[in-house]
Amino acid sequence: MSSDNGTNFVGAEKELRIAFQRCMADAKLRSFFADSNIEWRFNPPSAPHMGGYWETGVKRIKYHLKRVLGATLLSYEEFNTLLTEVEACVNSRPLCDNSAAANDLEVLTPGHFIIGEPLKSIPEPEGQGFCGNLRQRWQTISAMRRHFWRRWRDEYLVSLQRRTKWFRSSRNIEEGDVVAVCNEPTPPTKWTLARVTKCHPGADGRVRVVTLKTPQGELVRPIVKLCLLPTKGDIFHEEV
Repeated sequence: MSSDNGTNFVGAEKELRIAFQRCMADAKLRSFFADSNIEWRFNPPSAPHMGGYWETGVKRIKYHLKRVLGATLLSYEEFNTLLTEVEACVNSRPLCDNSAAANDLEVLTPGHFIIGEPLKSIPEPEGQGFCGNLRQRWQTISAMRRHFWRRWRDEYLVSLQRRTKWFRSSRNIEEGDVVAVCNEPTPPTKWTLARVTKCHPGADGRVRVVTLKTPQGELVRPIVKLCLLPTKGDIFHEEV
């Protein structure tokens, strides 16, 4: 585990270490911890910038959460509920393809590392947009979650569409690639994923239109409406 050097994290590490020492009396738990080889690493004090990727994620969540909440006052239980649902939205984002099967659109998400499977939410009817004067508190929380989801999802999808074509060429989309489809209205934690089944290159050999296979059927979309998820080959190339 890696984290910054905040007092809450340092205190939690000390409490867990004390609990760990108590658990060492149990042979089964001692074997579990020995096999897991869990280590908690802290950044140097006063160096939050060394958090890199996760600090950037926290910054973006705070950015949208402040604008969603505005001047609204929430109780502890309401705020805890909202943060839990925001966490589910963020940890449901697709990272890369998880299967090579043409009919399988399962992707790897942060939820797989947390609970071992994708994060799911109970479907809810789409209500009116949050306007700050909703009478029911649960409707208020649901509206805030939908507001956060739309803002954060659109920003995340845009981050996958790097405008590198103006500086250097990127590889063509190929058959079998898994993509996220933009501008598709979806409820929180739900992503419109599709697999490329056919490419339609132009006269210059560059692919700008593709045929997609989704759970609802086939679609034809331009690549500007698609966000290509990293493949195992891309990840290996970046590491090299």
